[in-house]
Amino acid sequence: MNRNEEPEGLRPVAPDPGYAAGQLASALRTAATHEDAATRRRARERSERWQRVLAGMADGSVTVGSRAPVAGLPAWTTPEVVRGGFATGAAAAALPAGADGRADFAGRLTDAGLDALIARLDAGDYVLALPEDAALLTVAWLVRAGDRAGALELLDEIGPFADRLRFVPEGGAAEADEGADPEAVHRSTAGEARGALAARRRNPRIDTLHEALAVWNPFTDEVLAHWLAEDRGTPEWRRGGARLLARYRALAGEHTLCRKHRRPGENLHTLLDCLRPAADGRALTPRQQGLLRHALESMTRKRGAPGTERHAALRARQAADAARPAHHALAQVAVRRLALLPEDAGVPDIDPLLGPVTAGEAAQTGVPAGSELPEPVRRIVARALSAPVRELIARGLVPSAEVLAELVPQLVASATALAYPDPALRALMAAHHRAFHNRRGLLLLNLEHQVREHELPWVRAVSGHRDADGAAREGARQALVHLAELALDGFAGTILPNPLVSELGALARAAGVALPLTEELAADIFMGTFTAKFASAARIAAELLDGTAYARYYGLDPAAAIADLDGRGFGRVCHERAGVKPGGWGSVAENGSVVEQGQILTTHNLAALVAVLDVRPAAGWGELARRACAVAAEKAGQTIGNRRPLRVAKDAGYAWRQAVFFLALAEEEDRRGFAGWLSERTEPGARLLAERALPALRDAVEGAAVFPAYRLHGWSTGNHLLLNRG
Repeated sequence: MNRNEEPEGLRPVAPDPGYAAGQLASALRTAATHEDAATRRRARERSERWQRVLAGMADGSVTVGSRAPVAGLPAWTTPEVVRGGFATGAAAAALPAGADGRADFAGRLTDAGLDALIARLDAGDYVLALPEDAALLTVAWLVRAGDRAGALELLDEIGPFADRLRFVPEGGAAEADEGADPEAVHRSTAGEARGALAARRRNPRIDTLHEALAVWNPFTDEVLAHWLAEDRGTPEWRRGGARLLARYRALAGEHTLCRKHRRPGENLHTLLDCLRPAADGRALTPRQQGLLRHALESMTRKRGAPGTERHAALRARQAADAARPAHHALAQVAVRRLALLPEDAGVPDIDPLLGPVTAGEAAQTGVPAGSELPEPVRRIVARALSAPVRELIARGLVPSAEVLAELVPQLVASATALAYPDPALRALMAAHHRAFHNRRGLLLLNLEHQVREHELPWVRAVSGHRDADGAAREGARQALVHLAELALDGFAGTILPNPLVSELGALARAAGVALPLTEELAADIFMGTFTAKFASAARIAAELLDGTAYARYYGLDPAAAIADLDGRGFGRVCHERAGVKPGGWGSVAENGSVVEQGQILTTHNLAALVAVLDVRPAAGWGELARRACAVAAEKAGQTIGNRRPLRVAKDAGYAWRQAVFFLALAEEEDRRGFAGWLSERTEPGARLLAERALPALRDAVEGAAVFPAYRLHGWSTGNHLLLNRG
């Protein structure tokens, strides 16, 4: 990206109170001015959280950039986090005001209390909203398993916070369906889909249109036909005009959405304005006569006179449109259908939920039988479909790698929990993994990493009860390979998002696989250094890609050149390749260029997945190269005429790098045919890529090295290859 224009929406370079103040001001403005009451309420709540952020930064009770940001609370506590990774100073599991946490904590540890916890464990009668909810259930399991030392050690660690934090789940849950497909996942539960549909409001614009079609168009036709009648001017005609004026007054009082008829200059307004004196037998002024003549001529010329074939066909189509039920009414039909299903689970078969309105539903709701659910309603219902990820992707219900990352924990939880032989503990740890996934990431500095699941005290306490036998490890490995292949097949032009990298890492640990997966580093808070795993990933990439088009295109160092690098040495190499002087914070563009060199050298996880796991996507490497290039072309096209093109230019460069990697692994026929395939595409972005980026790639495919200035990158501290229009 160009150093002179940094992208919008990035987090602050340092923990700057001004950023928090700006977010507070925005929330207060929305709370004071937004027309929707629910939006104002949410904005007020958001402003209160930002006020806590600022107060905590001011008095030192919040340390932004630390993995333990709240004074007096350990790192394993789930903090309340707002946009940008800022902690508010509150704990997500904080007890409500007035609660006697210590008394409740002590009561849970009595014989009766432990028996109750064990009963909940065995019945699966719990939902973990936060990781802390698993703590006392874990204590109960340890006591039953005879590991009193482990239970006491865990209590020693969490006990000091019993007066502040909740360590047991609220409420309960119905038992899971034992017949459910273990590979099935869903984007939303039936209850969530029902809530989203129930919240849909009437659309005033649609209601206004319906009123115009059903009320004012027919009335306008009557007034027009009256003026076109052959007996115009007779006593009977004048009496008919008076009746029309009376009807107009009644309609205008009852139907108030459409206001077009009230505006001077509109045809109906002109017809009525002239009808008032004419109905009283008074002559029209010359001006009124001219306006009337113009209105009659324009109306009949545009639609034909009432009763003609052209006019009748138009009004029939409009009447059919007006007769269609509004989307919010059809949404309520879907709400009634979803209400019959368990609200805390997905829906294995959504087809019955998407059918036309039945006669029985019509009688109950007033929506005409046979009405089809509109696409916006169908999309919300479809999000509750519970099916294997591959099917959801095929149906278009997983539109991005980020959405895939949201679904993965449902699968990873089951795979990683297989290492626990005891069924109750296995279910608890699976539920815990899903809850841990909901923990929001913190803004971190100084190479600190987010708290990991195995660091939580209750997870450590049962680590000795894992039995990671061959079957459990192989199950985790199979899940790891399957998810990696799904991500590459489904989203070839997108780098693996950090949440998905985290979940793949959890599977790798469960499988006992040494897999150096690297996260995308934020350019706005990058401090110029990398951890050692980046160097490990770069060595794998260099060995895999030695002598390939990728190595020639990006000037990849041979494995021997980076064999002894640690994180610091790897950072120096990235700075040199980016042409950025090491030391301290640079501009966002300079930081981004350094970070991108790290991605180039490591291939941002692609090489590790292929070399370590032998990932082989079903579509084949050549097809993935074309898919990734299509994404790059789409993004490149979005730079044309764009006043803020840098973000999409970055995305284009990243997608292009994916394409180059896939092409390097493709069959010879695919590599040789790629240039012709891209050159034949006609969309503007493809033509731009063919002109600016393809020549260098063609050289690399044919065995030549590529000069750095001709490589397409995402970031740039000078002229970006896609944005240089000269």
